[in-house]
Amino acid sequence: MPAAQSSHGVQIEELRVTGFVVLPGFVRGGGLARLDAAARAQLAARAPPVEFEADLRYPGAPASRTAAGGETVRRLLDAYGREPEFARWATVPCLREWMEAYFGETARMSRAHHNCLMTKHPRYGSLTNWHRDIRYWSFEREDLVSVWLALGEERVDNGALWFVPGSHRMAFDAGRFDEARFFRADRADNAAIIRNAVSPRLEPGDAVFFHCNTLHSAGSNLSDAVKFSLVYTYHGRSNAPTAGTRSASVTEVELG
Repeated sequence: MPAAQSSHGVQIEELRVTGFVVLPGFVRGGGLARLDAAARAQLAARAPPVEFEADLRYPGAPASRTAAGGETVRRLLDAYGREPEFARWATVPCLREWMEAYFGETARMSRAHHNCLMTKHPRYGSLTNWHRDIRYWSFEREDLVSVWLALGEERVDNGALWFVPGSHRMAFDAGRFDEARFFRADRADNAAIIRNAVSPRLEPGDAVFFHCNTLHSAGSNLSDAVKFSLVYTYHGRSNAPTAGTRSASVTEVELG
């Protein structure tokens, strides 16, 4: 057994069984401070590409760019390209080793999906309904892992993530989702599944790794401070994005 596989085996097994796993203290000390400072500077600069809450119109978002809170930023896109510190942590050796152990081959980071600084603002930060990330992605196999890195504390009252354990291994027909491919909470069978959801509390520097088929959601930020998170997505080298789709529209980052 390779050394990387051995050292990460417990975490990988939890991800395979549960659909997500928390890695406490993934970033610490000066590295975390630099990421936090860079995130705040990037939000202040608001350099494109930027996604606004009003663009998506999720529940709780401003109705338009001209409405109150209409310029609230949801995501600063292309984190890898916009800030060297973000790029460094997207490809840090310990993450590369973890992904190689999980996929059993060299891994790649997608620049078309996630690859962003996620912000959750008080008052105008919207909630995200239940969904699987794979809904708009196109790869040979539905086997990708996303890394959500908390730059500050994440808890239920400031919009933390919720996950349904084991949902990545559940099969659902199309009728369980709405036209936007959100999991329909109005169905009794779906509601029974959602009741099993958990929301892991994250400390600054903690990371949660989750499978692309794990059902998850996020609430509104009821605190008085903006919440910052970095999000990246990885897959094995042999799991190629489908030609001609958004997933293949940007050159990926080879780890290793």
